[in-house]
Amino acid sequence: MTNSTILVLIALMAMFAFAFMRQKSVAVVGGATEALHSLPRYHGYFAALLVLLPGLLVLVLWLATGKMIVENLIVSGLPDELAAVYADRIDLLINRIRLVAENGTGVESDESILAAAARFNQLYARGIIATLVFSFAVGAIGFVHASSKVEPDFRARNSFERILNGVLATSSFLAIAITLGIVASLIFESIRFFQQVPIEDFLFGLKWSPQTALRADQVAAEGSFGAVPLFAGTFLISLLAMLVAGPVGLFAAIYLTQYASQRTRNIAKPVLEILAGVPTVVYGFFAALTVAPLFRSTGAWLGLDVASESALAAGLVMGIMIIPFVSSLSDDAITAVPESLKRGSLALGATTAETITKVLLPAALPGIASAFLLAISRAVGETMIVVMAAGMRPNLTANPLEAVTTVTVQIVALLTGDQEFDSAKTLSAFALGLALFVLTLVLNVFALSMVRKYREAYD
Repeated sequence: MTNSTILVLIALMAMFAFAFMRQKSVAVVGGATEALHSLPRYHGYFAALLVLLPGLLVLVLWLATGKMIVENLIVSGLPDELAAVYADRIDLLINRIRLVAENGTGVESDESILAAAARFNQLYARGIIATLVFSFAVGAIGFVHASSKVEPDFRARNSFERILNGVLATSSFLAIAITLGIVASLIFESIRFFQQVPIEDFLFGLKWSPQTALRADQVAAEGSFGAVPLFAGTFLISLLAMLVAGPVGLFAAIYLTQYASQRTRNIAKPVLEILAGVPTVVYGFFAALTVAPLFRSTGAWLGLDVASESALAAGLVMGIMIIPFVSSLSDDAITAVPESLKRGSLALGATTAETITKVLLPAALPGIASAFLLAISRAVGETMIVVMAAGMRPNLTANPLEAVTTVTVQIVALLTGDQEFDSAKTLSAFALGLALFVLTLVLNVFALSMVRKYREAYD
């Protein structure tokens, strides 16, 4: 039995509760549903929630804590000699046990590890069965409670809506809590990093070389953590991408909403939005195998020195990738402008171009600004295209023909493979993430202030 099986069984139990309570509410009044305070389906909804929510809560608690509980039981039952060997590396021991438990014996020959893995599987299977039993038990309690409430005067709809409001409020709280938890983890790990590397060196340093030496007598044993080249590369590639996606996407939205026929729009809009569904690795291949060699050969023909991996190639392909974000959202924003504004402008003698620039675009400014902001965020967070087309060289330059790297690429590089989370090299990834978060926040605040300043309000 698996966790997904428990989820299916809980859902089936909730469906049964819905159907049963709906029929029972009708039977209570002898089929005269007008005698009920709430429609029969609300009695079913109420019962289904009382069955579904407690069962899901038990399942979520098991998913969150089950393996940790089993691991603690396994560690407490290990032989003393094995526990002594891994006293300072208990995580390594747990990983070995879980590897055998999940993938079979393999090449593992330690009898103690094999026994612990077998016990792990046994305890985990018992935990799943216990979760199923508890889920059905709390679901049955909810079912009995809902059954006792079925009567003509019971306000099933009000009770159902109160429960639903509680679920929505809890979801909102969880979303906020998760966001705060992510920010708190970034801040905590960044503080650990800045205890090893001065913050001014990180923010204003011009060299990025996080590869710390293996021996203290090696050159640059402390590494270099100046993030300026990374942010410069991020800004350069994002700027190039927006120079492509911004005008093309906005003009495409204007054409499709104001000039194109309905037939053309029905064909062009879906085709344009297909670009958003193309995997980024495909764009990376396109940039590395087609665009970059084309720029290099063209540059050689013009007498320019174009690197094999350049910011220009990455920025151009990234701009093509985010055109649908600008186009689709700008299209929606322009379409949402009341048709009366456009017709009133045309009736006063304004041309179509004047109506677009003087009426439609100012009225749709908040939506267009949101489209551009989303596109910028997408460009800033892109990794695969930069790795394949711009490289990983932290080069401080404003020349788009040279190779550069970005913040997200370096975060991936720093956290790839086995890492020790007490070294400045690994902790620098969290500092980069925090800086990127603050930068995005500043961009959001700036965009909102510009929208409030220049937006046109109509009654």
